[in-house]
Amino acid sequence: MPEAQILKSREYETIYILRSDVDADTADKVQARVAEVVARDNGKLVKVEAWGRRKLAYPVAKQKKGVYVYVKYVGRGGLVAELERNLKLAESVLKFQTVQTNDDVDFAALTVDPEEIKFQRLELPVEDEKEESRERALGLVDLGEERRPRREAGEDEFAEAGEGGEAAESAAEEAAPASTKEGEDEAN
Repeated sequence: MPEAQILKSREYETIYILRSDVDADTADKVQARVAEVVARDNGKLVKVEAWGRRKLAYPVAKQKKGVYVYVKYVGRGGLVAELERNLKLAESVLKFQTVQTNDDVDFAALTVDPEEIKFQRLELPVEDEKEESRERALGLVDLGEERRPRREAGEDEFAEAGEGGEAAESAAEEAAPASTKEGEDEAN
């Protein structure tokens, strides 16, 4: 008779990024959904941290900034897939990533501090973001003297390449007439 497979509890970390213009109510709804999914799949939240608004490494869905939220939890295999499916469905979530941090966790012996899993309400100040003009973003606008690299007076960036090229050309010219003179001498 085949034995039933025993599913191990594993520890995971998920970081998800919310849109920068998200309001506190929407952020609370997403966090409540995450907590609900973890509880529904017999998991346990270990830690929840709101890291606040930060600049993204590259634009995501035309957003340059996002609100980062870190969640650490313990659960079984299907929990991660279900949590990520729910994050995909939330319109305010730009990106998310989950990493397994521990392969075998004793679920019964795990103790959780209630303060660690309490989600602080996001009170983000409204940012007055200065829009960069399209010309400046593409580099078509003169940035001014203070941002240009300075050059010494009389310095020519092509001087070194030109001198080496001229020397090679003059050496080739000297060799070419000599060979034609030898050919003429042999003909006489």
